[in-house]
Amino acid sequence: MQQAIDGTVERGGALKSGSNLERVLAAGHFAVTAEVEPPKGHDADFIRGKAALLVGCVDAANITDNQTAIVRMSSIATGIVLLQGGLDPVIQMTCRDRNRLAMQSDLLGAAALGVRNVLCLSGDHQSFGNHPGAKNVHDIDSIQLVRMVKEMRDESRFQCGEEIAGGGPPYFIGAAANPFADPVALRPHRLAKKVAAGADFVQTQLVYDLDRFREYMARVVEMGLHERVAILAGVGPLKSTGMARYMRDKVPGMAVPDALVERMAGAVADLDPQDKAARQEAWRAEGIAICIELTRELKQIQGVAGVHIMAIGWEAAVRPIVEGAGLLPRPEVHA
Repeated sequence: MQQAIDGTVERGGALKSGSNLERVLAAGHFAVTAEVEPPKGHDADFIRGKAALLVGCVDAANITDNQTAIVRMSSIATGIVLLQGGLDPVIQMTCRDRNRLAMQSDLLGAAALGVRNVLCLSGDHQSFGNHPGAKNVHDIDSIQLVRMVKEMRDESRFQCGEEIAGGGPPYFIGAAANPFADPVALRPHRLAKKVAAGADFVQTQLVYDLDRFREYMARVVEMGLHERVAILAGVGPLKSTGMARYMRDKVPGMAVPDALVERMAGAVADLDPQDKAARQEAWRAEGIAICIELTRELKQIQGVAGVHIMAIGWEAAVRPIVEGAGLLPRPEVHA
C-alpha cells in the first residue's frame, strides 16, 4: 500500500478508479466539485446546458439522486450525459430507494458506461417529496453501502460473498458528513466510521460558520482522519435574505451566523422594495461574494482538500465563485 500526496491510500501505487477527481486529489491539488440537479423530465439538452456551465471550472460534478425525495431523471443517466459533455460525473446513490440487489446492479451498469465516482447517501425522507406515501427501502445504511462498494471494488465480490465475474467495478467512493448536526461532539466519530468502511473522499454539509467548522476540523486532524480521506468542504451562494434566514432557522444541521443574514439584508437596504429585479441582482452578487470569501478561508484550514459547491439549481454561479476564489484554471492531471 502506498500513500498518495493528499493522504488517501492507493493500492500498489495505482489509482483506485482513475477518475479525474481522484487524479486531481492524488496529485495534491485543491479539488473543486459542483452539483447538478437533474430535471423533472427526460430532456437531455437541459443537462447538456448545465454541463456547459461547469466544463473547465470543476474537477467533477455530482448528480443528485431524487433529492428531497422528488422524482427526477436518474442520477446514472444524467451522469452519462455529463460524461459525454466532458465532465467527470459523481453519481449519487441513496439507501432510501434501492435494496442491495438493485444497488449492486446499478453500480455494475454505471461502471460499464464509464462512471468512476459514487457518493453513498442515506437519502432524504420520502415525506419531504412529491410521493409522500412511497415506501422507503433502507435495506442497508450509508456506511454499509460504502463498505459494500469497497468490497465490490477491492475484493471483486458481491455483498453476499459471490465473486464478480471479470473483477470489481473501479469506483472512487464518496460519503457525506455534517459537522453541525447534533450531537456535534460525535460528528468526527461518525466520519471515522465512514472512513473505516472505505470512503475515499467526503463532501460536507454547507459551511457558513467558519469558527464551528474549524473546531470540527481540528478534531478531525487530531484523529488523523484527514490523512485517510480527502475532505471537500461544502459551500454555496445565498440567493436572498429569506433563504439565509430559512437555512438558519428551519433547516436541521445547518449553522448560518446572524452576521451573514444581516449582511444579506444590508445588500438591499438602499434599494426600492418594489424593484424585485434589482434586489435579486444585489442579493445574488452578495451571495457569490460571501461564497468566494468562505472558499478562500476554507482553503487555509488544515485537512481541507477541496470544496464542493452546491449552488442549488444556480449552476451559472459556479464559475464566478471558482474564478473569484483564485481556483482557475483547473489542473489537468493525465492518467
